[in-house]
Amino acid sequence: MPAEVFVARARRDTGHALLLVFSDGTRRRVDFERFLSGSNNPQIRAFLDYKKFASFSIQNGDLVWGDWELCFPIADLYRGRI
Repeated sequence: MPAEVFVARARRDTGHALLLVFSDGTRRRVDFERFLSGSNNPQIRAFLDYKKFASFSIQNGDLVWGDWELCFPIADLYRGRI
């Protein structure tokens, strides 16, 4: 992964999956279902609600939900593994 890569675009796919495009043109489909449903933290499990899950944004190249309630390392997203 290049050192300066960031999330350039993201859109919802099916379920809890997003299609991500990175600044170097790499594209990944990342499914968050297993992570969300496997968490014991009710604040994370709350994102199983499709409307809440769909409320993500890109802030300074990071994929973020809410007021940084949920975010993931760029390297993990780039590899497509959460």
